[in-house]
Amino acid sequence: MTAARLSDGRAGGGGDFGGLLFPHAATEDASSIDGDRTFASDLNIDQIVAAVVAGREEPDYLTALWYTPLHDLEVVRYRQEVFSDLEDPELFGAVEAFGARMVTVRSHLRQLEKMEERYQREGWQLDAASIYCTAVRSLADDLAPMHLASRALSAFKSYLAEYASSVAFCTLEADTAERKHELGEIRYCTRIRGTKVEVSRYNDEPDYSAAVLRTFERFRQGAVAEYRATYRTWPGINHVTARILTLVAKLFSDEFAALDEYCKRHAAFFDAGIRRFERELQFYLSYLDYLAPMRSRALPFCLPDVGDDSLEMFANETFDLALAAKLVPEDADVVPNDFSLRAPERIIVVTGPNQGGKSTFARLFGQVHYLAALGCPVPGTSARLALFDRLFTQFEREEDLARMSGKLEDDIVRARDILESSTSRSIIILNEVFSSTTLQDARFLGTKLVKKIIEIGALCVYVTFVDELSRLGESVVSMMSTVVPEDPAQRTFKVVRRDADGLAYALAIAEKHHVTYERLRERLVS
Repeated sequence: MTAARLSDGRAGGGGDFGGLLFPHAATEDASSIDGDRTFASDLNIDQIVAAVVAGREEPDYLTALWYTPLHDLEVVRYRQEVFSDLEDPELFGAVEAFGARMVTVRSHLRQLEKMEERYQREGWQLDAASIYCTAVRSLADDLAPMHLASRALSAFKSYLAEYASSVAFCTLEADTAERKHELGEIRYCTRIRGTKVEVSRYNDEPDYSAAVLRTFERFRQGAVAEYRATYRTWPGINHVTARILTLVAKLFSDEFAALDEYCKRHAAFFDAGIRRFERELQFYLSYLDYLAPMRSRALPFCLPDVGDDSLEMFANETFDLALAAKLVPEDADVVPNDFSLRAPERIIVVTGPNQGGKSTFARLFGQVHYLAALGCPVPGTSARLALFDRLFTQFEREEDLARMSGKLEDDIVRARDILESSTSRSIIILNEVFSSTTLQDARFLGTKLVKKIIEIGALCVYVTFVDELSRLGESVVSMMSTVVPEDPAQRTFKVVRRDADGLAYALAIAEKHHVTYERLRERLVS
């Protein structure tokens, strides 16, 4: 018996459904693309991706999608439309239930190859087809009265309606129901005498299993702990059960002959268009499931206005998504921040005291642009963001003793590589580069770096202790991490637009030499 397989073509579907991820079916399959992931650990995007795909059926496929940012505004808006439609709880519930049923269908189909017994395989194929028919029919009925604004879901709604009314699907649905009914009506008796097992048709014999259950019902004491161990992890049946099943098939030869014919006729019942829909649907559902705990804490998310031009960019009440995912389960507060740039502004230089949220701000800037380039909702109440061609990061790292070069040399080489690859549509995130050298050298190198970025025209966030870098021209904006005015030792984790006050480097030096207010007070007390 050949195992059921996915159909190589449409089995009755219609309409123009190219998929949920791209507006045109001919668009390159993202699963074959291995994007540049060097930025992922710096921006904690790797943490976001790992959490989103965890527990999903095809994590490699989803991971590939997450590491393939888009460069076409039409595709970005195509996905945003789907996310917008899925804000409807009724629609979200319908497609989520559909996706769960399809997971079960594919699980059944995968088990077929592991099954050695013919009738067990056929039974599992019949069950898979039954769940499939229920999923398709339920979703078609759920979508029928809904108004869907997105091109993707509207096209699929039409496709699904035509498929659900096609001869191919209706025949599958009717045949499946008939086989389930006929097999469900089979009744037989099993008699065990020593090592001998007899199987016969049921002829109104007493049902001793029901009598036994009634007898022992009086001894029930409510729910108890489960101590039984499960050893078998494969879907097979033992030789005794297999022999009984074979004897039952002989007794009811007409019913099982019909099952044989059914399985041959409907071996490829899974429609290719349905398969593509539910596979690509996981991209949306997995991300929305990831956001759900944060949304339950009233953290805002929005679909940003994404454009090729970057004359004006902003994000209001945005935050580091990976950090928020860790803080919410701990019931800790998430501090939002804003940023805005208006032409000719292109570079944000962030200064201020250490541990004040500067690196977090740099990460959220990169994250929101990256999420926007996937067509996803981003943290914040509103946002307008630029669609980039490349995203570069350079974060402070510990010196690698295995390398012959020093940390400063590594910083310079990495900065050079970034500048050589950047364009006016690139985004560059720099965090404490050149921090291993003197203030004079850091100022000299940082100035050269910022001026070159200005020349290229790239977008940039530069976290630094060198205040002078925030005053290198009209394209540079100064932002600072702030402290509580009444207690400068307390950080607010708010980064605001403000002229650098010259204290950042002094605080960095004080902390390096353990002569901050807190450290001095600890020494005096001790």
